[in-house]
Amino acid sequence: MWLKIVIVFLFLAVLASLSSALFFLLRDMGAPQSKRTLYALGIRITLAALLLLAIWYGFDSGILSNTAPWADKY
Repeated sequence: MWLKIVIVFLFLAVLASLSSALFFLLRDMGAPQSKRTLYALGIRITLAALLLLAIWYGFDSGILSNTAPWADKY
């Protein structure tokens, strides 16, 4: 159960970072020296990598499983 909470938290953090990057992009249009958008997108990439690692760990350890009806057909 703890892994699912971590995955949901990381997903929400990725969305928050992406929305803050959009906000900074729109807010800092007149200031080309501002790097807030770049930093927000860097944080998003880091969070997305952590999210992928958490999902991989879940499938590899057996905590997560695929229950889709078409999972065994292909």
